[in-house]
Order: sequence, then structure tokens, then C-alpha cells
Amino acid sequence: MDKGIKTTKIAIFQKKEIRKTIHNNEWWFSVADIIEALTDTVDVRGYIKKMRKRDNELNSYWGTNCPLLEMIAKDGKKRKITSANTEGVFRIIQSIPSPKAEPFKRWLAKVGYERVQEIENPELATKRTRMLYELKGYPDDWIEKRMRGIAIREELTSEWQKRGAKEQKEYKILTAEISKATFGVTPNQYKKIKGLKRQNLRDHMDDFELIFTMLGERSTTEIHKTENSVGIVKLKHDAHQGGRVAGNARKELEKELGRPVVSKNNFLKTKNNKRLKK
Repeated sequence: MDKGIKTTKIAIFQKKEIRKTIHNNEWWFSVADIIEALTDTVDVRGYIKKMRKRDNELNSYWGTNCPLLEMIAKDGKKRKITSANTEGVFRIIQSIPSPKAEPFKRWLAKVGYERVQEIENPELATKRTRMLYELKGYPDDWIEKRMRGIAIREELTSEWQKRGAKEQKEYKILTAEISKATFGVTPNQYKKIKGLKRQNLRDHMDDFELIFTMLGERSTTEIHKTENSVGIVKLKHDAHQGGRVAGNARKELEKELGRPVVSKNNFLKTKNNKRLKK
């Protein structure tokens, strides 16, 4: 994976979510999430402030070794989050008197080892992603479409990177352009329709929604290549054109079905299991 590419994911430690992102080919973890997982404090900021005050060495270490990296905040928006790599997390743990410290160290070592494996063999990352969807109860045919959609998305963002789009901010603009032309709504508007907050929108799409998402993004990729497009203005125009291809197909299907493709259905957890909820 290129050093400039970052991938944000969620890891689980004893039922606590730990946000993490790839930066310079290694995992960086949300410091706030780690503090909360190890201490169960309700005032993470206050705990960090006191911890740095009582540990002068850690306080000096903090400024240069705990950078702000972009992750998904609790409000669902991407924000700069204080982060630490594996070495930094081990240093922070030294200042936290917690019975969870040792099992957390073992968990952290395992997560880091899995990342090394994935760099050496990218197929492992795909297998792990598929397994996570299976564990969440998604049907096999849906998983096949989702995995294919991930591959198409990666190809598209690779083209954006090569053709001058600045990561994250401009990717978001281009993605919204495709979505508007495909579905008539931006991703944020789509999430509101489905009642989602922090959740990944595509993890809550049904078959048709995934298919039209793939069509819009795959069409955009091909238009970029055909037009040899460079720069955000031309890429945005291509994104609209690619999305329009999918949008026209969606409208034709809606005429035949007599109902809209965009729906409020999602895969949020119900009392019994994870299934498409209406």
C-alpha cells in the first residue's frame, strides 16, 4: 500500500471500539478510545490531562509522537484525532494503572501482526473483510457484491490519486458527484434516509443499491481512462457523467418496478439478529 493512502477501520477490544487508521504503512490508534477502553472513564479529556501532568516524560513525548490523524468522529464526520502507533500506545499504557493493560498489550501485538501479514499478502485483508461480513450475518450473495464494490472503489480512488485529486476532501467531492447523479442524493443525505450515523452507508445498501453504486463508479473510472482526465474540474465532470450512466439505468428499473431504488432499509441490529430492517 502506498504511504499516502490511509484506511480507517474499527477494531474491537473487550467489546470496546478502537478506531484505527493506516498511516505510513502501520496502524495508528485513537488515543481517546484506548484510554476509555482501559479505564472506563467518562471524562477522557480530563483523564489525559491529569495523566500528562503526572508523567512529565509522557507529556514531552506526546507532542511529537501523538499526531492528529483523520478518523471518523462520534458524530459520523471525519475529524483530526490524537493518535499513536503501537510503540506510542505501549508508552501510554505505562501511565495507566489498569488490570486490562496486559491483555490489551497482547491484543495490540496481534492487530499489528495481522497488518504485517496483510501488507505481505493483500489477499488476507480481503479474506478477513469477507469473514467479518459473514460474522455479522450478511448473506453470501450480498457479500459477493459488497466485495466486488470494494475492489471497484479501490480502482477508482487509485485513478483519482494518479490524476491529481487530493485525498479525502476531493475524494468526498467526487464521490458526492457520482452519488447525486446515480441516486439523486449525496452520501450524507442517503445516510439520513437510512437512519445511519457513524455506520458505513454501503454496508446498509441492498443488492440494487450496491449494483448501481458499482455501475456509477466503474463507469467513472472508464471515462477517466478514456478521456485521460487530470485535475479536479475534469474529474468532477467525469464523475457526473459516470453517475448519470447509473442514474439513467436506475430510472429505467424504477419504471419497471414501480418503486424507487433508494430506500430507508438498512442492516442495523435488531433484537434477534442482523438483517435488512425496513
